[in-house]
Amino acid sequence: STENNMKSCIILCNNKSYLTPVISTNSVNPDTIFANNEMSLRDIEIYGFDYDYTLAFYSSHLHTLIFNIARDILISNHRYPEGLRKYEYIPNFAVRGLHYDVQKALLMKIDAFHYIQLGTVYRGLHPVPDEEVIAMYEGCHVPLENMSDFYGKSSHGHTMKQFMDIFSLPEMTLLSCVNDFFMRHNIDYEPVHLYKDVKEAIRDVHVKGIMYRAVEADIEKYICYGEQSHAVLKKLSEHGKKMFLITNSPFDFVDRGMSYIVGKDWRDLFDVVIVQADKPSFFNDRRKPFRRVTDKGALLWDRIHRLEKGQIYKQGNLYEFLRLTGWRGSKVLYFGDHIYSDLADLTLKHGWRTGAIIPELRKEIKIMNTEQYVHMMTWLQALTGLIEQMQVHRDSASQAVVEEWIREREAMRPQTKDIFNAQFGSLFRTYHNPTYFSRRLSRFADIYMASISCLLNYDLQHTFFPRRTPLQHESPFWPEQSHTLLQKHSDVTSTLQTLLP
Repeated sequence: STENNMKSCIILCNNKSYLTPVISTNSVNPDTIFANNEMSLRDIEIYGFDYDYTLAFYSSHLHTLIFNIARDILISNHRYPEGLRKYEYIPNFAVRGLHYDVQKALLMKIDAFHYIQLGTVYRGLHPVPDEEVIAMYEGCHVPLENMSDFYGKSSHGHTMKQFMDIFSLPEMTLLSCVNDFFMRHNIDYEPVHLYKDVKEAIRDVHVKGIMYRAVEADIEKYICYGEQSHAVLKKLSEHGKKMFLITNSPFDFVDRGMSYIVGKDWRDLFDVVIVQADKPSFFNDRRKPFRRVTDKGALLWDRIHRLEKGQIYKQGNLYEFLRLTGWRGSKVLYFGDHIYSDLADLTLKHGWRTGAIIPELRKEIKIMNTEQYVHMMTWLQALTGLIEQMQVHRDSASQAVVEEWIREREAMRPQTKDIFNAQFGSLFRTYHNPTYFSRRLSRFADIYMASISCLLNYDLQHTFFPRRTPLQHESPFWPEQSHTLLQKHSDVTSTLQTLLP
């Protein structure tokens, strides 16, 4: 009977082991360097580095410190309620790359096509129901004029702020906690004022040196992975590569950290050291000249005619840097963690090669390598393929089977989010599309990796090749796995077609 045939279809397609290809054995090494653009280290003569989260990696204690200090600044300087002190930093609440609707006070994840990922919209510390999100935005699409611009800057009229910095994790959490407090206590407030006050409090933690002094006072508590960064710098130096450092952090802070990571003679490794560079304006503003800084932190007034090894320079601009060093084009590779502030201008305007440091990669890859994730994603892909092939059959029995698969697929998709982060999911994907963050990463970074230490796994003649993933209209030429899975889809489809009327 038709009913029995339908049951046979579902039983056949629920045999997940039948549809699971051999990809479960293909785990990814978290220490791999991944390429968006073909690049050979053979061509690189000069290596440049940011400092924070590039050479210096920080423990989770730093985010707790930033959160606590900024929270207390809100209370003492901006007259926010004393009850906010009950809120503590929540380490796994937010992920990088989220957008914040300043006027609606909503934190959310948006994909590469400007669509909100339903289930990831939070007001305070609680999710907003999908129906409410759809009503507020008249769907899920965010118009281009509401988004921050190509470089991530928010100007007048842009209601969406994107958080791209690792240091922004405490800021997102603090915004959410204050929103939560106001809502719990039925306090009427202006979301725009809240956003600006939190932004100013976070800025004060950095600009007023509060964070710097705390880290310097207990450096072992806050800095980790030091020996790996030292090994990378030593390797490059031994191969005769020129190196430079451009950071927004002040000299005393960098000196204390680099002395801990490398040793007191760390400056011997670098041909040029620039502190308080004020990126990203360093890459665009031609007006700021370099200024020499003494070891004691005193600023000198002499004109800079060349950038000398062993000296420390403050501010300046990239155009002057290029003129004084002659380090131009694709022989320069610069590493940083902030896709906009560190990398965008360099790759778009100056032709430098760029490397993004994405510490979150290590955790996400380890999750992707688990048997649970592999089987979940394989079955999800199998279901999608079956739905795609079988939807052409319009009879009621066929449609009933397809509807059953659609319901199962929809039920599974939140699981693929929650396995990475219960609130916002993966840094790199919405359910199926790349995230807005991921799209910018692929545009502004030639290569990306979890940490600078990944360079230790490659010799300096290595060429990085991007994986040739097929475009939607292309056939998957390579993978035997794709062939295996497609063959199984074909086998199942043929069987279904004999079972269904």
